[in-house]
Amino acid sequence: MKLISWNVNGIRAALKKDFVAYVENEQPDILCIQETKAHPDQVEHPVLSGYHDYWNSAQKKGYSGTAVFSKTEPLDCTQGIGIEEHDNEGRVLTLEYPDFHLVNVYTPNSQNELRRLPYRQSWDAAFLAHLVKLEKSKPVVFTGDLNVAHQEIDLARPKQNRRNPGFSDEERSGFDNIVAAGFIDTFRHLHPDEPDHYSWWSYRANARANNVGWRIDYFCISPALLPTLAKADIHHQTMGSDHCPVVLELDF
Repeated sequence: MKLISWNVNGIRAALKKDFVAYVENEQPDILCIQETKAHPDQVEHPVLSGYHDYWNSAQKKGYSGTAVFSKTEPLDCTQGIGIEEHDNEGRVLTLEYPDFHLVNVYTPNSQNELRRLPYRQSWDAAFLAHLVKLEKSKPVVFTGDLNVAHQEIDLARPKQNRRNPGFSDEERSGFDNIVAAGFIDTFRHLHPDEPDHYSWWSYRANARANNVGWRIDYFCISPALLPTLAKADIHHQTMGSDHCPVVLELDF
């Protein structure tokens, strides 16, 4: 089973680029996208031929949002995490399949000067609780833009970014808690010591061409799924957004 996750930075903009061609070439069984910046009625359907589509859009137009495209119809689909203060920005979609729960997430950014950090810390705790609750019934795969580089190896310039959004001690601690709960960062599990693998680059200062990036897009799995882990990859050459797609392959 092939799963792909991509922060497209606007689905309507992506559709004007090579988004459809990329998906048709890769043929994922499940595609998760973040930052749709659209409601489903703002996009011509079907967006992707051969896929069931599920959306969670922000109340604010043109902001945030998640969507999942699945070749197989899931057993169930739920928007949000059941907490009102966290569920108005379209950040979480949970789909249930026979062998696992799939969670697509677009984690809030802490913003300049970490002014939204207290909310981010509340979010991190609530989101982890959502994952742990799901795991009680079956294993979990969760993916998306988590807006944090976990370790120094996960960004090009860790020293310069120590207190910046996405690499603060508090945000990294939030990811520590995910790992402590048993969830496995699939890419780092398979590539433990490989630097220079990033999934997001600033539009400034020719960052992408120089590979001055951050790895902030993840696929994580429950330990029960570790025997099925076949591949975790980053399609860094795929353009169309300031993020690139990340890939997970599971062998059931």
